[in-house]
Amino acid sequence: MRELPDGRLVVAFHGDDDRRRVFDISRLPLPGWHQPLAAAVAERTGPGGGLRTFSAATTGWGAQSRLVKFLASLPQPPTSPDQLTPDHLEAFHDHRANSTPTTALRDLGEARMLFTLTSLRDKVTAEVLDHVQRRLPTPRTPEPATAAPDAENPPASAKRLTSGYSDGELERLLAALRADAAKIRDRIRAGEDLLRRYRADPLALDERDQDLGRMLEQMAATGQVPTPAAVRPSPFCPERQELAGRLFLRLRDLSPLMLLQAALSERNGETIKELPVRHRVLEGRAVELVIVKRRRGARRWFETVTWEIGAPGRELHTPGGFYLLLLELTARSRQRCTSPLLWSVWRNGHGAGLGVADDHFAPFQDSLSCTSVLPTAWAANRSRPLLADPQPSTGAEGASPATAVPRLPLQVSFNRVKTSMEVRRTKRMGGHLPSAAKSNSMPVLFRNYLSGDPVITAWAEEVLGEALIDAEQAARQAHDRAVQAAGGGPRVLNGPVDTSALQDSGLSPAMAGKAAAGDLDTGWTACADHDRHPLTQEPCQVTFLDCFHCGNCLVTRDHLPRLLGLLDALAQRRRELAEDVWWVRYGPAWVAVRQDILAKFTPAELQQAQVDKPHDALLDLVENPWEMP
Repeated sequence: MRELPDGRLVVAFHGDDDRRRVFDISRLPLPGWHQPLAAAVAERTGPGGGLRTFSAATTGWGAQSRLVKFLASLPQPPTSPDQLTPDHLEAFHDHRANSTPTTALRDLGEARMLFTLTSLRDKVTAEVLDHVQRRLPTPRTPEPATAAPDAENPPASAKRLTSGYSDGELERLLAALRADAAKIRDRIRAGEDLLRRYRADPLALDERDQDLGRMLEQMAATGQVPTPAAVRPSPFCPERQELAGRLFLRLRDLSPLMLLQAALSERNGETIKELPVRHRVLEGRAVELVIVKRRRGARRWFETVTWEIGAPGRELHTPGGFYLLLLELTARSRQRCTSPLLWSVWRNGHGAGLGVADDHFAPFQDSLSCTSVLPTAWAANRSRPLLADPQPSTGAEGASPATAVPRLPLQVSFNRVKTSMEVRRTKRMGGHLPSAAKSNSMPVLFRNYLSGDPVITAWAEEVLGEALIDAEQAARQAHDRAVQAAGGGPRVLNGPVDTSALQDSGLSPAMAGKAAAGDLDTGWTACADHDRHPLTQEPCQVTFLDCFHCGNCLVTRDHLPRLLGLLDALAQRRRELAEDVWWVRYGPAWVAVRQDILAKFTPAELQQAQVDKPHDALLDLVENPWEMP
């Protein structure tokens, strides 16, 4: 913060992203606020403040300026910070919520940070400090639309997709990016090769190549693109654009190159825009550079990464090899603008309003948003436009193909590319988040990229389904092994429960009478011979859950209500335990009841048993207390 000779009070900003700006406090109303506000802005944007990039500082300055201008517009404005009241801040929030609701909370949050700084904290009342430190109000829910949007003419404010691409869409996108990047590479390398041959021996070239080589020589020496012969001179003639592309990267080339680098490196668009020139090649196999990863907190933005270079000719498939290729393609323009950033391009100076024919510049040197990169326009304007996957038809059955839903252009953005690569890496790691987390923490990876994404959701459902099938098969095999070892499994009587039917199942008359009277009942079934287990030939020592594998187990129609109650208890326990633990502990018994017992009764018998089903509490009693979840 300093006061200029002309009386203006300004704050000079130099961010961690090496971008600069001067905030003129004197241009704001309410002169009584200028001195403390300048000190607060200097503290907020200084080395220890939270606004340490050009975009963050500019956004914060905008919120602070809007607050002061609103206070000045009041009938009785607070002319100094000590006159500010909570009612003023409430009125400011209501004004912003009515005019621009999307930024109302952000402006109020910036006011909170501003008034809690040491420069302003002692100059406002305690009531104001208490007010700004309260929880911010909940965002208002937008009113539902009154009419359905027009599919052919969607509104300009329609929400852009942020989910990742399907596997087919991603493959088509990567193929298109590599194809366009290869065209750009071959175009510039062909121009460099012609320039080299022209410098070596102009007379060895035919007349057409000699003329083109002469113009390329002039471009390489001066950076200026001449108007080709036999072309009418014009500031915007397309022939100059085509000629410039033989040696220089152009603005229209940025979209495919930046998107491909984002996909290969699995980084977001902001990081790709700020890729540096400075790097180190490690034994010809990898390239090491320091990249910028924003929104990690103060002094945590820079990260050293190592990218694989790959085999010669594979530069379009590895992040390090493609980075070195980009250095090659941008080298000539970077010599003219001397930028420390990777991206340097040629542009028509007349089209940029510079008053000159040619300009070599770094498009993201001053700000990440100063140059528009339109990935969706690139995808739609290709000779073979990229299309999204066909949408499922919602028409009636038997509709003619002419009424099918048309395929829409693919929405391309850095966010969707980043999400897709995060999903692909997570799937490759088998869903293990600690291994899949690369440029973000596990909570950020799940919350911002994986949660709700249709591709990862479908994959997770498929994996879970396969895991459940594997677990059920393992339980089935465990049950079969137990049945073979314990006498062949339960005997099921699906008819009337009387002594003759029980004798027909192999019971002695005495045991059949006891079974018919219910004297042999155990937990959920009956036991034909408790004193001699089929496996040990000794008194039974197993739990009631193991009865379902035993040859002494007897199941009749009278046991159905208790068995259905047991299944409900197992279902409740399944919600309390991990799937793998539940299947190991209860899976064999569940399989035996579902497949070996209930399948032998009719639907009418099961429906009647459902009416008499008890609330099963026996499962808590048959297990040891330390085994309960």
